[in-house]
Amino acid sequence: MKNFFSTRIGIIFTGIVIGFIASSLQKLGNPPNMGICIACFERDITGALGLHQHPSLHYIRPEIIGILLGATLISFFSREFKPRGGSSTIIRFFLGFFAMIGALVFLGCPWRAFLRLAGGDLNAILGIAGLAFGIYIGTIFLRKGFNLGKAKVAEKRAAGWIMPAVMIALLLMAIFRFQPVDQNKILPAHAPLIISLIAGLIIGAIAQRSRFCTMGSIRDIFIVNDFHLFSGIIAFTLTAFVFNLIYSQFHIGFISQPAAHNLHLWNFLGMTLSGLAFALAGGCPGRQLILSGEGNTDSGIFVFGMISGAAFSHNFAMASSGKGIGSFGAYGVIIGLVFCLIIGLSMLEKRIS
Repeated sequence: MKNFFSTRIGIIFTGIVIGFIASSLQKLGNPPNMGICIACFERDITGALGLHQHPSLHYIRPEIIGILLGATLISFFSREFKPRGGSSTIIRFFLGFFAMIGALVFLGCPWRAFLRLAGGDLNAILGIAGLAFGIYIGTIFLRKGFNLGKAKVAEKRAAGWIMPAVMIALLLMAIFRFQPVDQNKILPAHAPLIISLIAGLIIGAIAQRSRFCTMGSIRDIFIVNDFHLFSGIIAFTLTAFVFNLIYSQFHIGFISQPAAHNLHLWNFLGMTLSGLAFALAGGCPGRQLILSGEGNTDSGIFVFGMISGAAFSHNFAMASSGKGIGSFGAYGVIIGLVFCLIIGLSMLEKRIS
C-alpha cells in the first residue's frame, strides 16, 4: 500500500478520491463549493465550542474528526505513528493563527480554493495566485536556510495521543449534541454525520499514505521543479469539476458565488498570508491535521493556532462574508504578513542577497 500511494498513480488516485468525496458531500448537504474545507470546518467547530458568536457558524464537523483519526489509524498500523514535537512551539501557534486569518479573509483553505474553482467560482483564481505567491516567498526563506528547528521524539508516547483524544471527545459531543447551554442557533448546512465521518476517515488514511499537501505541491515546483504532488492537486480539482457538472453544482462567474466575495486584492493578499504561513510551518491545514494525527505535537499546536485565529477573526470583525471583508480584515492580513516576514528573516542561516 505504501509503495502504491507514493507513486505518481497513487497521488493521482488520492486526488481523484478526495475530489469525488468533496463534491459528493456537497451534494449530500455540505455548503456549496465547500464539500471539504479545513479552515472553514475548524471555524465551525470553534463556533460550536462557543468561542465565537456568529449566528450560523457553529457545528462540530465530523470530516475534521475523521481526517485526523484516519491518519492516526493508518499511521499506527503502518508503524509511522511517532510522538514528536518541541520545535518553535509558540511560533507555530501564531503561524496557524495568522494562516486562519488570511484564509477567512479569502473564505477558504487551499483545498477549498481549488474546490471553488472546480465549482466555477472565478474569484478563486486570485486566491490560488495569492497562495502560490505566498509559498514562493516562503521558498526564498527556505533556500536561505529558514528552519524552525528539529522536532524531538517524545520520551512518553502519551503526548502523541492528545489530538486523537481531542477528536474522540469532539465526536462524542457531536453525537450527543453537547454544546454551550446558551447556544440556540441555526446549524449550518451539513451532510449526515456518519457519512461525513466515514468520508473523513478515508481522506485521512489515503492522504497520510500519499503525503497529499497543496502547499507542498506548489513548494516542490518552485524548489525542485517536481510536479509529483501537484499531479494529485490537478486530479483533485478535475474530479471535483466533473462531479460538479454531474451533480449540477457548477456555476461559473465572479458574481453571486456562495460564501465568496469579489474583492480581488484581498482574495489575493489573504491567501498570500496563508501561503506564506503554511510554507514556514511546513504544511497546509490538511497536512497539519494529518501530521497531528501521526503524533506530531507541533502540528497539533498549529491546528490550535488556527482554531484561535478563527475565534479572533469572528470576534473582532476580521472574517469576510459574501458582502466583502470584515471591518478589520485588512489590518489582520497586514499584521500577519509583517509577522511572517519577521519570523522568516529572523530564523535564517544565510543572508538574503
